[in-house]
Amino acid sequence: MTQNANMPEPKGQVADAYTGNWVDRRAPGWSRPYLRLSRADRPIGTWLLLLPCWWGLLLAANATGRFGWFDLWIILGCAIGAWLMRGAGCTWNDITDRDIDAQVERTRSRPIPSGQVTAKQAAIWMALQALIAFGILLTFNGATILLGIVSLAPVAIYPFAKRFTWWPQVFLGIAFNWGALLAWTAHTGSLGWPALVLYAAGIAWTLFYDTIYAHQDAEDDALIGVKSTARLFGDNSRKWLLFFQIATVALLALAFILALAPGENVLSLAVVLGGVWFMGWHLMWQLRQLDTDSSETCLRLFRSNRDAGLIPVLFLAIALLV
Repeated sequence: MTQNANMPEPKGQVADAYTGNWVDRRAPGWSRPYLRLSRADRPIGTWLLLLPCWWGLLLAANATGRFGWFDLWIILGCAIGAWLMRGAGCTWNDITDRDIDAQVERTRSRPIPSGQVTAKQAAIWMALQALIAFGILLTFNGATILLGIVSLAPVAIYPFAKRFTWWPQVFLGIAFNWGALLAWTAHTGSLGWPALVLYAAGIAWTLFYDTIYAHQDAEDDALIGVKSTARLFGDNSRKWLLFFQIATVALLALAFILALAPGENVLSLAVVLGGVWFMGWHLMWQLRQLDTDSSETCLRLFRSNRDAGLIPVLFLAIALLV
Protein backbone atom coordinates (compact mmCIF):
# COMPACT_ATOMS: atom_id res chain seq x y z
CA MET A 1 0.00 0.00 0.00
CA THR A 2 1.43 3.36 -0.98
CA GLN A 3 1.06 6.30 1.36
CA ASN A 4 0.08 9.71 0.01
CA ALA A 5 3.16 11.95 -0.01
CA ASN A 6 1.14 14.83 1.48
CA MET A 7 -0.23 12.73 4.33
CA PRO A 8 1.70 13.08 7.61
CA GLU A 9 3.11 9.99 9.29
CA PRO A 10 0.82 8.77 12.08
CA LYS A 11 2.09 9.74 15.52
CA GLY A 12 4.19 6.98 17.03
CA GLN A 13 4.45 4.85 13.87
CA VAL A 14 7.21 2.26 14.11
CA ALA A 15 9.90 2.46 11.42
CA ASP A 16 9.49 -1.01 9.90
CA ALA A 17 5.68 -1.20 10.12
CA TYR A 18 3.57 -1.59 7.00
CA THR A 19 2.71 1.84 5.62
CA GLY A 20 -0.97 2.59 6.17
CA ASN A 21 -1.48 -0.41 8.48
CA TRP A 22 -4.75 -0.66 10.43
CA VAL A 23 -3.14 0.06 13.80
CA ASP A 24 -1.75 3.44 12.74
CA ARG A 25 -4.86 4.42 10.76
CA ARG A 26 -7.90 2.92 12.47
CA ALA A 27 -7.15 1.66 15.99
CA PRO A 28 -8.22 3.92 18.89
CA GLY A 29 -5.40 6.22 19.91
CA TRP A 30 -5.07 4.81 23.43
CA SER A 31 -4.60 1.27 22.10
CA ARG A 32 -1.95 1.95 19.48
CA PRO A 33 1.17 1.75 21.69
CA TYR A 34 0.02 -1.61 23.05
CA LEU A 35 -0.85 -2.99 19.62
CA ARG A 36 2.55 -1.82 18.40
CA LEU A 37 4.17 -3.69 21.30
CA SER A 38 2.34 -6.79 20.03
CA ARG A 39 3.51 -6.09 16.45
CA ALA A 40 -0.10 -5.94 15.27
CA ASP A 41 1.16 -3.42 12.70
CA ARG A 42 3.67 -6.04 11.48
CA PRO A 43 1.72 -9.31 11.12
CA ILE A 44 4.45 -11.41 9.49
CA GLY A 45 5.68 -12.64 12.87
CA THR A 46 2.26 -13.99 13.75
CA TRP A 47 2.20 -15.90 10.48
CA LEU A 48 5.66 -17.36 11.12
CA LEU A 49 4.54 -18.51 14.57
CA LEU A 50 1.22 -19.88 13.30
CA LEU A 51 2.33 -21.77 10.20
CA PRO A 52 4.28 -24.52 12.04
CA CYS A 53 1.12 -25.08 14.12
CA TRP A 54 -0.90 -25.70 10.98
CA TRP A 55 1.87 -27.91 9.59
CA GLY A 56 1.75 -30.04 12.74
CA LEU A 57 -2.03 -30.37 12.82
CA LEU A 58 -2.48 -31.14 9.13
CA LEU A 59 0.41 -33.60 9.13
CA ALA A 60 -1.12 -35.38 12.14
CA ALA A 61 -4.51 -35.46 10.42
CA ASN A 62 -2.94 -37.00 7.33
CA ALA A 63 -1.06 -39.55 9.46
CA THR A 64 -4.17 -40.64 11.38
CA GLY A 65 -6.57 -40.36 8.46
CA ARG A 66 -9.08 -38.30 10.41
CA PHE A 67 -10.04 -34.65 10.64
CA GLY A 68 -12.90 -33.72 12.97
CA TRP A 69 -14.71 -30.74 14.42
CA PHE A 70 -12.21 -30.36 17.23
CA ASP A 71 -9.46 -29.99 14.64
CA LEU A 72 -11.24 -26.88 13.38
CA TRP A 73 -10.97 -25.51 16.91
CA ILE A 74 -7.26 -26.39 16.95
CA ILE A 75 -6.84 -24.36 13.75
CA LEU A 76 -8.69 -21.37 15.21
CA GLY A 77 -7.22 -21.74 18.69
CA CYS A 78 -3.71 -21.83 17.26
CA ALA A 79 -4.43 -18.69 15.22
CA ILE A 80 -5.69 -16.75 18.24
CA GLY A 81 -2.96 -18.18 20.45
CA ALA A 82 -0.26 -17.32 17.92
CA TRP A 83 -1.42 -13.70 17.83
CA LEU A 84 -1.51 -13.49 21.61
CA MET A 85 1.76 -15.29 22.32
CA ARG A 86 3.60 -13.51 19.56
CA GLY A 87 2.33 -10.30 21.13
CA ALA A 88 3.37 -11.36 24.63
CA GLY A 89 6.77 -12.54 23.39
CA CYS A 90 7.42 -9.34 21.46
CA THR A 91 6.38 -7.27 24.47
CA TRP A 92 8.82 -9.24 26.62
CA ASN A 93 11.49 -8.72 23.97
CA ASP A 94 10.88 -4.96 23.96
CA ILE A 95 11.03 -4.78 27.76
CA THR A 96 14.37 -6.58 27.91
CA ASP A 97 15.80 -4.80 24.84
CA ARG A 98 14.61 -1.27 25.58
CA ASP A 99 18.14 0.11 26.04
CA ILE A 100 19.47 -1.68 22.95
CA ASP A 101 16.46 -0.64 20.85
CA ALA A 102 17.16 3.00 21.67
CA GLN A 103 20.56 2.68 19.95
CA VAL A 104 19.37 1.01 16.72
CA GLU A 105 17.93 3.11 13.89
CA ARG A 106 15.21 0.59 12.95
CA THR A 107 14.01 -0.02 16.52
CA ARG A 108 14.32 3.28 18.38
CA SER A 109 10.77 4.18 17.30
CA ARG A 110 9.29 1.22 19.22
CA PRO A 111 6.83 2.13 21.98
CA ILE A 112 9.14 1.81 25.02
CA PRO A 113 12.31 3.59 23.79
CA SER A 114 10.17 6.26 22.10
CA GLY A 115 8.30 6.92 25.37
CA GLN A 116 4.81 5.83 24.25
CA VAL A 117 4.52 3.38 27.16
CA THR A 118 6.52 2.56 30.29
CA ALA A 119 8.14 -0.81 30.96
CA LYS A 120 5.59 -1.39 33.76
CA GLN A 121 2.65 -0.77 31.44
CA ALA A 122 4.21 -3.09 28.89
CA ALA A 123 4.62 -5.82 31.53
CA ILE A 124 0.93 -5.63 32.43
CA TRP A 125 0.00 -5.87 28.75
CA MET A 126 2.31 -8.87 28.34
CA ALA A 127 0.71 -10.67 31.29
CA LEU A 128 -2.81 -10.02 29.98
CA GLN A 129 -2.01 -11.52 26.58
CA ALA A 130 -0.32 -14.56 28.12
CA LEU A 131 -3.26 -15.23 30.46
CA ILE A 132 -5.79 -15.21 27.61
CA ALA A 133 -3.53 -17.52 25.59
CA PHE A 134 -3.28 -19.85 28.61
CA GLY A 135 -7.07 -20.00 28.72
CA ILE A 136 -7.08 -21.25 25.12
CA LEU A 137 -4.35 -23.78 25.92
CA LEU A 138 -6.54 -25.26 28.68
CA THR A 139 -9.07 -26.40 26.06
CA PHE A 140 -6.54 -28.95 24.72
CA ASN A 141 -5.44 -32.31 26.15
CA GLY A 142 -3.06 -32.66 29.10
CA ALA A 143 0.05 -33.41 27.05
CA THR A 144 -0.52 -30.29 24.94
CA ILE A 145 -1.02 -28.15 28.05
CA LEU A 146 2.28 -29.42 29.47
CA LEU A 147 4.08 -28.67 26.19
CA GLY A 148 2.58 -25.19 26.16
CA ILE A 149 3.86 -24.46 29.65
CA VAL A 150 7.35 -25.76 28.79
CA SER A 151 7.41 -23.48 25.73
CA LEU A 152 7.65 -20.45 28.03
CA ALA A 153 11.31 -21.28 28.75
CA PRO A 154 12.69 -20.62 25.23
CA VAL A 155 10.40 -17.60 24.90
CA ALA A 156 11.88 -16.14 28.09
CA ILE A 157 15.48 -16.91 27.09
CA TYR A 158 15.39 -15.70 23.48
CA PRO A 159 15.76 -11.90 24.05
CA PHE A 160 19.01 -12.53 25.96
CA ALA A 161 20.49 -14.96 23.41
CA LYS A 162 22.06 -12.25 21.25
CA ARG A 163 24.08 -11.17 24.29
CA PHE A 164 25.84 -14.50 24.80
CA THR A 165 25.80 -16.40 21.47
CA TRP A 166 26.34 -15.76 17.78
CA TRP A 167 23.37 -18.04 17.12
CA PRO A 168 20.32 -16.27 18.64
CA GLN A 169 18.35 -17.40 15.59
CA VAL A 170 18.53 -20.97 16.94
CA PHE A 171 16.76 -19.86 20.11
CA LEU A 172 14.17 -18.03 18.00
CA GLY A 173 13.64 -21.21 15.98
CA ILE A 174 13.19 -23.28 19.14
CA ALA A 175 10.52 -20.87 20.37
CA PHE A 176 8.78 -20.05 17.08
CA ASN A 177 8.31 -23.62 15.88
CA TRP A 178 7.04 -25.11 19.15
CA GLY A 179 3.57 -24.98 17.66
CA ALA A 180 4.43 -27.92 15.39
CA LEU A 181 4.79 -30.07 18.52
CA LEU A 182 1.71 -28.55 20.18
CA ALA A 183 -0.66 -28.99 17.27
CA TRP A 184 0.48 -32.54 16.50
CA THR A 185 -0.04 -33.47 20.15
CA ALA A 186 -3.39 -31.67 20.33
CA HIS A 187 -4.60 -33.98 17.54
CA THR A 188 -2.90 -37.26 18.46
CA GLY A 189 -2.51 -36.99 22.24
CA SER A 190 1.24 -37.65 22.21
CA LEU A 191 4.44 -36.67 20.45
CA GLY A 192 5.84 -38.69 17.56
CA TRP A 193 8.95 -38.76 15.39
CA PRO A 194 7.25 -36.98 12.48
CA ALA A 195 6.45 -34.04 14.77
CA LEU A 196 10.01 -33.87 16.09
CA VAL A 197 11.50 -33.93 12.59
CA LEU A 198 8.95 -31.32 11.50
CA TYR A 199 10.07 -29.18 14.44
CA ALA A 200 13.69 -29.48 13.31
CA ALA A 201 12.66 -28.45 9.78
CA GLY A 202 11.00 -25.35 11.22
CA ILE A 203 14.15 -24.42 13.13
CA ALA A 204 16.20 -24.70 9.92
CA TRP A 205 13.63 -22.50 8.15
CA THR A 206 13.85 -19.92 10.95
CA LEU A 207 17.62 -19.82 10.59
CA PHE A 208 17.05 -19.11 6.90
CA TYR A 209 14.55 -16.28 7.17
CA ASP A 210 15.81 -14.64 10.36
CA THR A 211 19.38 -14.47 9.11
CA ILE A 212 18.02 -12.51 6.16
CA TYR A 213 16.07 -10.31 8.59
CA ALA A 214 19.12 -9.75 10.82
CA HIS A 215 21.13 -8.29 7.94
CA GLN A 216 19.03 -5.13 8.30
CA ASP A 217 20.67 -4.38 11.64
CA ALA A 218 24.14 -5.82 11.08
CA GLU A 219 25.95 -2.47 11.17
CA ASP A 220 24.14 -1.17 14.26
CA ASP A 221 24.54 -4.55 15.97
CA ALA A 222 28.29 -4.43 15.38
CA LEU A 223 28.51 -0.97 16.96
CA ILE A 224 26.68 -1.98 20.15
CA GLY A 225 28.04 -5.52 20.39
CA VAL A 226 24.86 -7.49 19.63
CA LYS A 227 25.46 -10.91 18.07
CA SER A 228 23.58 -12.56 15.18
CA THR A 229 24.08 -15.13 12.45
CA ALA A 230 24.08 -12.27 9.93
CA ARG A 231 27.18 -10.82 11.60
CA LEU A 232 28.73 -14.25 12.09
CA PHE A 233 28.34 -15.31 8.45
CA GLY A 234 29.05 -11.91 6.88
CA ASP A 235 29.97 -12.30 3.21
CA ASN A 236 29.41 -16.08 3.49
CA SER A 237 25.72 -15.66 4.32
CA ARG A 238 24.53 -16.89 0.94
CA LYS A 239 26.36 -20.23 1.38
CA TRP A 240 24.93 -20.70 4.86
CA LEU A 241 21.44 -19.80 3.67
CA LEU A 242 21.72 -22.43 0.94
CA PHE A 243 22.61 -24.97 3.63
CA PHE A 244 19.59 -23.94 5.73
CA GLN A 245 17.37 -24.15 2.66
CA ILE A 246 18.54 -27.70 1.92
CA ALA A 247 18.11 -28.68 5.57
CA THR A 248 14.57 -27.26 5.64
CA VAL A 249 13.51 -29.14 2.53
CA ALA A 250 15.20 -32.41 3.53
CA LEU A 251 13.75 -32.41 7.04
CA LEU A 252 10.27 -31.46 5.83
CA ALA A 253 10.35 -34.29 3.32
CA LEU A 254 11.53 -36.74 5.99
CA ALA A 255 8.78 -35.66 8.40
CA PHE A 256 6.13 -36.12 5.72
CA ILE A 257 7.50 -39.54 4.74
CA LEU A 258 7.62 -40.72 8.37
CA ALA A 259 4.02 -39.61 8.90
CA LEU A 260 2.42 -40.89 5.69
CA ALA A 261 4.49 -43.87 4.54
CA PRO A 262 3.02 -46.27 7.15
CA GLY A 263 -0.46 -45.59 5.74
CA GLU A 264 0.65 -46.61 2.25
CA ASN A 265 -1.33 -43.78 0.65
CA VAL A 266 1.07 -43.10 -2.18
CA LEU A 267 -1.03 -40.33 -3.71
CA SER A 268 -1.25 -38.34 -0.47
CA LEU A 269 2.50 -38.73 0.06
CA ALA A 270 3.18 -37.52 -3.48
CA VAL A 271 0.95 -34.48 -2.93
CA VAL A 272 2.64 -33.38 0.31
CA LEU A 273 6.09 -33.92 -1.13
CA GLY A 274 5.03 -31.67 -4.00
CA GLY A 275 4.44 -28.97 -1.39
CA VAL A 276 7.97 -29.46 -0.07
CA TRP A 277 9.33 -29.12 -3.60
CA PHE A 278 7.47 -25.85 -4.24
CA MET A 279 8.53 -24.42 -0.89
CA GLY A 280 12.12 -25.28 -1.75
CA TRP A 281 11.82 -23.32 -4.98
CA HIS A 282 10.39 -20.35 -3.09
CA LEU A 283 13.41 -20.35 -0.78
CA MET A 284 15.69 -20.59 -3.81
CA TRP A 285 13.93 -17.58 -5.34
CA GLN A 286 14.64 -15.66 -2.13
CA LEU A 287 18.31 -16.55 -2.37
CA ARG A 288 18.48 -15.30 -5.95
CA GLN A 289 16.84 -12.02 -4.96
CA LEU A 290 18.95 -11.48 -1.84
CA ASP A 291 21.05 -8.35 -1.45
CA THR A 292 22.37 -8.23 2.12
CA ASP A 293 23.39 -4.58 1.67
CA SER A 294 19.78 -3.56 1.01
CA SER A 295 17.60 -3.34 4.13
CA GLU A 296 14.52 -2.91 1.95
CA THR A 297 15.24 -6.13 0.04
CA CYS A 298 15.98 -8.08 3.24
CA LEU A 299 12.70 -6.97 4.80
CA ARG A 300 10.73 -7.79 1.64
CA LEU A 301 12.23 -11.28 1.41
CA PHE A 302 11.73 -11.91 5.12
CA ARG A 303 8.04 -11.04 4.78
CA SER A 304 7.72 -13.33 1.75
CA ASN A 305 8.21 -16.32 4.04
CA ARG A 306 4.53 -16.14 4.90
CA ASP A 307 3.86 -17.36 1.37
CA ALA A 308 6.67 -19.91 1.58
CA GLY A 309 5.19 -21.40 4.74
CA LEU A 310 1.66 -21.46 3.37
CA ILE A 311 2.73 -23.75 0.51
CA PRO A 312 3.02 -26.90 2.70
CA VAL A 313 -0.25 -25.94 4.43
CA LEU A 314 -2.04 -25.92 1.08
CA PHE A 315 -0.60 -29.25 -0.05
CA LEU A 316 -1.23 -30.93 3.32
CA ALA A 317 -4.85 -29.77 3.14
CA ILE A 318 -5.21 -31.13 -0.40
CA ALA A 319 -3.71 -34.46 0.70
CA LEU A 320 -6.53 -34.86 3.24
CA LEU A 321 -8.99 -34.92 0.35
CA VAL A 322 -7.28 -37.56 -1.79
